Amino acid sequence: MDLQRKSPVAVHGNVDKETFLREIYPLRKPAVLKGIHLGTCTSKWTVDYLSTTGGSQEVKIHVASVPQMNFINKNFIYRTLPFDVLVKRAAEETHTEYFISEDEKYYLRSLGVDQRKVMDNLLIQVTGRKRVVLFSPQDAPYLYLTGDKSEVLDIDTPDLGKYPQFAKAQCYECQLDPGDVLYIPDPLWKISEPLATILFLALWFHNTVAKEFGVGVNVFWKHLPADCYDKTDTYGNKDPLAASRAMQILDRALKTLEELPDEYRDFYARRMVLRIQSKSYSNHYK
Repeated sequence: MDLQRKSPVAVHGNVDKETFLREIYPLRKPAVLKGIHLGTCTSKWTVDYLSTTGGSQEVKIHVASVPQMNFINKNFIYRTLPFDVLVKRAAEETHTEYFISEDEKYYLRSLGVDQRKVMDNLLIQVTGRKRVVLFSPQDAPYLYLTGDKSEVLDIDTPDLGKYPQFAKAQCYECQLDPGDVLYIPDPLWKISEPLATILFLALWFHNTVAKEFGVGVNVFWKHLPADCYDKTDTYGNKDPLAASRAMQILDRALKTLEELPDEYRDFYARRMVLRIQSKSYSNHYK
């Protein structure tokens, strides 16, 4: 990755609940937890086992012809497959049955009907290997956000002519092996993710690449009080309610500035930016 700032995600071995809550959780930074006993799933959850025991429940999936799903331009289609069929297809390098192309990729958000809201998360890599790259919310100004998505899709060889500020972003990178658990603190938004396996992800700005077929499962819990979350948010993609209201107020303020001549609009917009920067909200992440 050709970035100016790059750091490995901290790795902790043989972590118990007390150690996690006392030493890792308060830091509010991603961490890889190794040596946690996950039971028999790391060896038992093979393609045959999942397709046999997972049943034929219909699941809604994203299907793309390329390994990078773009939420801005929406280079994917929505389709439905029985879960057992999805598992078998996801494990194939080339498909005999397909929607778009014989090398299409699949993305499954969730199996359950009670999807969790935006909150803290443990990503459990049950089988397979996965590369994960994360960016702190502090670096949001360098990620070229359109709404809540980043325009920078190729993070390894970004077009710095088009996205020069991206070089200032500090990335945190790790590889998850079977049995590893990645702690991801309360999120803001996420970078469009590659497909290639069954994933259940959210949280910090992140990009994942599956090295091989595998299964990752998320466990979520609320970090903020319940009334901070939008109860109608099915997949946890929305901002906290207070942040959403603040963005709406900002949009109205910017629209009001359009009533001024260019030089006045520019001057007062810069004053607004300076006032926000003076709050120094980012100190928490340093």
